[in-house]
Amino acid sequence: MHSVVWKPTDDIWEKTRLGQWIRALGFRDYESFYMRSIEDIAWFWQEVERALHIRWRFPYEKVLNLTDGPAWPRWFEGGRLNLIDSAIGQWLTQSDTRKRLAILWEGENGDQRQLTYEELSSYVQRVASGFVKLGVEPGDRIALYLPMIPETVVAFLAVAYVGAIAVPMFSGYGKEAIATRLQSSRARFFITADGFFRRGKTIRMKEQADAALMITKHAVEKMIVVPYLNLDVPWDDERDVNWQDWVKFHEKRPHHDLGEPRTMYSDDPFMIIYTSGTTGRPKGAVHTHAGFPIKAASDAAFGMDIREKDRLFWITDMGWMMGPFVVFAALMNGATMFLYDGVVDYPEPKRIITLLQEHAITHWGMSPTLIRSLMVHAELNDGSISLPQLRVLASTGEPWDPKSWEWLFERIGKRKTPIFNYSGGTEISGGILGNVLLKPISVAGFNSPLPGMAAEVWNEKGEHVEDTVGELIIKKPWVGQTKGFWEEAKRYEETYWSRWPGVWVHGDWVKKDKEGFFYILGRSDDTLNIAGKRIGPGEIESVLTLHPSVKEAAVIGVPHEVKGEVAVCFVVLHSDDIQQKDARLSLHSDPSTSMLEQDLKDWVGERLGKSLTPYAVYLVPELPKTRNGKIMRRILRSVYLGQDTGDVSSIDNAHALRYLPSLKGK
Repeated sequence: MHSVVWKPTDDIWEKTRLGQWIRALGFRDYESFYMRSIEDIAWFWQEVERALHIRWRFPYEKVLNLTDGPAWPRWFEGGRLNLIDSAIGQWLTQSDTRKRLAILWEGENGDQRQLTYEELSSYVQRVASGFVKLGVEPGDRIALYLPMIPETVVAFLAVAYVGAIAVPMFSGYGKEAIATRLQSSRARFFITADGFFRRGKTIRMKEQADAALMITKHAVEKMIVVPYLNLDVPWDDERDVNWQDWVKFHEKRPHHDLGEPRTMYSDDPFMIIYTSGTTGRPKGAVHTHAGFPIKAASDAAFGMDIREKDRLFWITDMGWMMGPFVVFAALMNGATMFLYDGVVDYPEPKRIITLLQEHAITHWGMSPTLIRSLMVHAELNDGSISLPQLRVLASTGEPWDPKSWEWLFERIGKRKTPIFNYSGGTEISGGILGNVLLKPISVAGFNSPLPGMAAEVWNEKGEHVEDTVGELIIKKPWVGQTKGFWEEAKRYEETYWSRWPGVWVHGDWVKKDKEGFFYILGRSDDTLNIAGKRIGPGEIESVLTLHPSVKEAAVIGVPHEVKGEVAVCFVVLHSDDIQQKDARLSLHSDPSTSMLEQDLKDWVGERLGKSLTPYAVYLVPELPKTRNGKIMRRILRSVYLGQDTGDVSSIDNAHALRYLPSLKGK
C-alpha cells in the first residue's frame, strides 16, 4: 500500500539486541527465527525468560501446560517468583546499577524529581511496609487513581511486593467510572491524589474519589491520599490516610521487619486493568507475575531495542495499558523511565521537543493523534528540531494516516530514526504486530508479527488471505495473554475464542500486502460493508486527512435501505482554516449544502472509487477521544444513530459529544 522509507543498515545485526540474540540462538535470518518462535512456542518463551534474566525463587517444572486449552494456558507451571525481583532486585547487586536512574519525572509546572534503582527500591519497601501495617493480604485489590507521578509507580510496585492486585484507573475518570471499577474489583484499598495540573488549571482528584465512594455499593476500608499539590481537600479521619505522613512513619522502621517480596506462583495475578466494553460494562483483564512483565519487557528489548541506560518516554496514563507497559519495559531492561505529568504542547508547542532534548530521551512513544495536533505548528516545521540521542520512535493506539506518519519520520526522525509501529492491546500485555528493526519499514505499516505471536489475516471462512482485508487472528497462546476477565470467564471466552475453535480473534481489520507488510484499517466491528464492498474506516480516514483542509477524521458505518451500509464521516479542520469557525453551524445541515463537505465527499470518491463515496461529511470542532488519543468510533456511531452510548468513562473530552450531529435531530 505504501513505499518502503527506512531500511536497516548493514551492521544492524551487531547493533541491536534482537540481531545479537537471534545469532546467539543459531539463526542467520529473521524469518527462520520467527517461524521457529511460533512453531515451538514453549521453546521460544523459555528463551525469552532466560534472555531477560528472570529471577525465580523456585524453578518452574514445565514451560507450558495446555490441558485447559489455548484460552487458558499455564505458563512456567510450578515456578515461584515476584516480579519485583526482576524489575528492581537484579539491579541492586552492583554499585553502578544501584545508582542508575530508574525514574526521571517532570511536572507541567517545571518541577523535576528523580529516583535511582536503589532509591526506588527503598521507597517501594516503605510503602509495602505501610500496606502490611494496614492489613493488606495477598490477593487484596488496591485501586490506583493517580496522575503520572513517581508515587504512582511506587504504589503500583509496592502492591506487587506484598502479593496484592493493582487496579490502575485513568486519572481523568469521573465518579461513575471510578465507582464501576471499585465495585467490579471489590477493591479493599484506594490510593489517589489531591489533584494535578492540566494546561495550568488545577484538577481536583480527591473530590472525584470521594464522590465515587458515595455512589458505589462497595465499601473501601482506607483511602490513601498523595498531597501532590498540597490542596485543602475534604477529609474523613476514620477512612483517609495522608501518604506523606504514612510513608514517613514507615521510613523509621527497619526494612527487615517487612521481609522479601512475597513469593508468588507464576500465574498469580498482580493487576486487573479495565478496558471499555461495547455493551457499557468494562472488562477487567487479569495479568500475572510471569505474564505481563515478561511480554512487555520482551517487546521493549527485542522490538524497540531498549537496553540498559536508555531513556523511555511514552505519553500515556497508568490507567491505560501503556502505563504499566512502560514500567516493565524500562525497569526489567535496566533503563530509565521518564514520566511527564502534563500536556506536552503547553505552554507552547515546543514543550515536547524541550522535554526530549533536556532529558536525553532515546525512545519516544506517542499516538498518531498527538502528531496530527503537533504538525500544524509553524515552529515545529522550520527544520530546527535536533534530537541526536533519539534512536527509536514508537506509536500505538490507532491506525496512522500516511501524511502524519511521514511528518513524524521527516521532521522528528530526519528520515533516519525508525518508527516502531506497535499494535496489540490490554489483553495482549503488549503487541501483536510491530516493526522489527531487522527488516525494512513502510509508511504507516507493520513489517512483521512480533516474535512468538502466531498472527495471520483470515477471511470470513477462516482462510489465510493476502492483499485483501480480513480479521487479525492469533493461532497459538503467548506469554502475557490475559488470564481471562475478572470473575467473567465465560465473557472472556465469548469475546475472543468463540468464532473459530482455539483461535484468538482480536477484533482488528487488517490487510497484508504482497510484500508482507501489514496495515490496520480499524476495528473489525467498525468495518463498513458498502453494497458488498468491505472497507475499514481507517482507509477512508487516511484519504480524508490527505486533503489540505483536514486535520483529522473519523468514519463510521450506518444502515442504508439500498446499500445496506454507508459511510458517514466526521472531520476536524486545521485551526487556521476559515471554515473551522463555522463548523458548529453546519452540524445539523444537509451535507450537500456545504461546498467543503461536498468537496470532501468527492475527494474520497475520486481516490477510493465512486461506490465508496461517503454518504455524509460533517465538520466538527473535535472528536471524542481517550487520553492516549484513540478516537471513539463506537461513541460517534451511537450518538449519530440516537442509541445508548454505553460506557463513556474512557473519553477524555466528553464535551465533544455535544457537538455531534444526530439523526434524531434531522
